[in-house]
Amino acid sequence: MIEFLFLDLDDTILDFHKAERIALSKTIRDFGIEPAEDVLRLYHEINRWHWEQLEKGALTREEVLVNRFGVLFKRLGKEVDAHDCARAYEKNLSIGHWFLPGAEEAVDRLHKKYRLFLASNGTASVQKGRMTSANLYRFFETVFVSQEIGHNKPSKEYFDACFAAIPGFDREKAMIVGDSLTSDIKGGINAGIRTVWVNPEHKPCGEIKPDYEIEALSQLEELLDRL
Repeated sequence: MIEFLFLDLDDTILDFHKAERIALSKTIRDFGIEPAEDVLRLYHEINRWHWEQLEKGALTREEVLVNRFGVLFKRLGKEVDAHDCARAYEKNLSIGHWFLPGAEEAVDRLHKKYRLFLASNGTASVQKGRMTSANLYRFFETVFVSQEIGHNKPSKEYFDACFAAIPGFDREKAMIVGDSLTSDIKGGINAGIRTVWVNPEHKPCGEIKPDYEIEALSQLEELLDRL
């Protein structure tokens, strides 16, 4: 019987790709760079590599948030202050929200049956802005943002800190749900709790094996009813 549900935010509840594209396009345009498709693809490649290094502990959060823009501008042959761009991007990203189809309704149903906790690696100011805009705080008992905790998913230390803050927590009754194999699923495995991978594109899971797999958060309640 599951009692404690940890939900990821980006691309599990909210459409991060859409928010990112809008915020990134506005930011780099304000810094004199046209957000053409090849530029956006280049940023995504650079950004993905930086976040992977964060998950491995090879980079700090501040290095990720700033250096990804520094690398982008260097590759484009542009002289732009990466720190200024990073601050502008975070401000733009924190404004507004877009729910994934059926996600808001799913969270509303789930919070009436389970103890819900948000587990995010995002930047605290950005996530607070988006969650406030989406009116999501009302659904969650506690919101755990890695920047505030001092550890990132998938580290065991991150989850240990979360678990210690929850009264009556029982690891055997806990589950994490998210779209990232390397962050959410690996993190759940490291923490010794059950895992659900949100995989709308039916990608292969490789070496990191989730306990369960769904296409969207809207399918989670039915899955839990079967357990």
